[in-house]
Amino acid sequence: MFTQPQLLGFTWNYPIRRFSAKGIDRACFRLQKLATEYVWNTVSLENNPFTFPEVQTLLEGITVGGHKLADQQQVLNQAKSLNCLLTMVKQNTFALNQFTFCKLHSLVAFEEDLEWGTFRTGEVSIAGTAHKPPPVSQLETLFKEGIEYLETLENPVERGIIVFLFASLHQFFYDGNKRTSRLMMNGLLLSHGIDAINIPAKKKLEFNQTMIEFYDTKNADNMIKFLLALLE
Repeated sequence: MFTQPQLLGFTWNYPIRRFSAKGIDRACFRLQKLATEYVWNTVSLENNPFTFPEVQTLLEGITVGGHKLADQQQVLNQAKSLNCLLTMVKQNTFALNQFTFCKLHSLVAFEEDLEWGTFRTGEVSIAGTAHKPPPVSQLETLFKEGIEYLETLENPVERGIIVFLFASLHQFFYDGNKRTSRLMMNGLLLSHGIDAINIPAKKKLEFNQTMIEFYDTKNADNMIKFLLALLE
């Protein structure tokens, strides 16, 4: 029987309270209304130069000039992956498994990553930290055992936040790990009628600093505190 740190690779002691469910339809509707803001926040965290009005225009089907095609593709990918997540939740097909994880990644990283929709086949590193993600040979087993453990967490908010941190730490893909992991986190929240966590672009520095601290220390308390504050 694995202990928490052995299995997931990190620990936490910060209390994660339960949030009242407001209904799946309501939670999905609220995120759908904020879809453009969610997409802009997400790509801004990736240093994408599109402004909010430009994201809004692009998602309305109007081409925006003056940007790299890769930056435009990233915006469109994020919108498609978010729409896919909402559809899954509404149709009750979202699940905490490798199929869903890879399906969302196939949209998040389309034509952006070396591979998309499949676990990486080579080694990666994370800028700004000495943390080394696990070798390719461990990914399948690590994910399977990690998900089995996460399923034992009764509080859906805890399960959602921890799956985001677990997948971000181990970098199962070449790129798009945090974006895909946030979708998995929000899929869990929405499926339990709880609002999604939308990380504002204005909190980019705090988010990045706290994530680097998490990678370096393998303690999730400050990241949990940061994410919970966005749900309050």
